[in-house]
Amino acid sequence: MPKGTIARLMDRGFGFIKTEEGDLFFHRNELEGVEFNSLREGQEVEFEKGQGRDSRPCAVKVKLAGTETSQPEAEAEAEVESTDTETETDTETEEGDAKAAE
Repeated sequence: MPKGTIARLMDRGFGFIKTEEGDLFFHRNELEGVEFNSLREGQEVEFEKGQGRDSRPCAVKVKLAGTETSQPEAEAEAEVESTDTETETDTETEEGDAKAAE
């Protein structure tokens, strides 16, 4: 996946990524796992090359460099952790019920 650096951010929800081939436009709707307002000029990002509405090249699927986990995977991991906690709680309750029955 190509990498670049945030060169400019515009208040209207778009910006430009500095790449080896020149600056590449991106729109806030193409961000993954990061909010536009949290971006800062100089941050390193990864992206895929796409084509804008005007048929010019643009960056799509833009995310901060080094962020491996996608949003759905992170949600799935959080769900598994909460399920593990519930299972432990159920086991403790069953053990408590068994002791009370004695």
